Amino acid sequence: MIDTGLVLGPYTLPNRLFIAPMAGVTDRPFRRLCKRLGAGHAVSEMITSRPELRDSLKTARRANHEGEPGPIAVQIAGTDPAMMAEAARYNIDRGAQIIDINMGCPAKKVCQKWAGSALMQDEALAAAIIEAVVAACQPHGVPVTLKMRTGWCAQVRNAPRLARLAESAGVQMLVIHGRTREQGYAGVAEHDTTALVKTLVRIPVVANGDLDGGAAVARVLRHTGADAVMIGRAAQGRPWLVREIAHELRTGQPAPAPTTAELRQWLSEHLLDHYALYGESVGVRSARKHLLWYLRALGGPVAAQQRLRQAIIAAERPEQQLQALHTFLDERESCAGTTEACAPQPCASRALACA
Repeated sequence: MIDTGLVLGPYTLPNRLFIAPMAGVTDRPFRRLCKRLGAGHAVSEMITSRPELRDSLKTARRANHEGEPGPIAVQIAGTDPAMMAEAARYNIDRGAQIIDINMGCPAKKVCQKWAGSALMQDEALAAAIIEAVVAACQPHGVPVTLKMRTGWCAQVRNAPRLARLAESAGVQMLVIHGRTREQGYAGVAEHDTTALVKTLVRIPVVANGDLDGGAAVARVLRHTGADAVMIGRAAQGRPWLVREIAHELRTGQPAPAPTTAELRQWLSEHLLDHYALYGESVGVRSARKHLLWYLRALGGPVAAQQRLRQAIIAAERPEQQLQALHTFLDERESCAGTTEACAPQPCASRALACA
């Protein structure tokens, strides 16, 4: 089922393994790599609806979809229905083919302005925003999706009410992160709410939260009956995770680890695309987090990891980061089959993500 297409408006997404929108993570280079490695859908970082910020370099980069395979999905965030409608039209004019409404991000800087998951506290405002965005998108044939949490807190899990409201307003797909806004990323995601939402609506429902491998995905799909899953923080440093999950669900066996040649090609292409988008100076700095996530996921000889970490931080030019990466991959390959410590490091909580 996970390998079959999913119809969303005029588009058929090639499979049902998606990459979640994550602030500071799912920029165009990362989305392109994830799609190349098997993701059926990848949503942009959230773009603010505030018109005075549209001309900022940060927003311009987030709205840059050059060379990205479609359909291009853009997430918008805000608190004013008219501004959100205009933000939808603005992004459609710049290539967006799917508009996603952010009602899931728990970040304080977002929620303090009553955007993101804070909107779940005001169902009337949430409804007005949904209706305004759908009305702005319909003339262009652009489907609207909605990403939200189970509720604001454990005592108010109102995702089922909002799901029915969103379906009635014309939203064509729902994504439910199995935590409340109050939880942030703490604790364990619960998917009972997603299972309930699935029984209440006819549009596709996507499960999100703590989906870090084939076993977790299979368990959540069985429990919820969801139409698809969305991978968030687990894909940081492992954009090939969707490929591994698809292989495990299809065969019942763990996927083979990526070869050094594959890693060299994928990571080099990602970095070169990253530098091209951000420029050399900013690109070297902003690539650090991706390289450190790769390092955490890949493991390798302890000494080689330490050298790469130091080189990543010290690098001032793209070629220095690339050379450090290639040297690390060579040393990692040479240690295979030896007794030297090569295990990946356990994943840590990552504050940047808004999955």
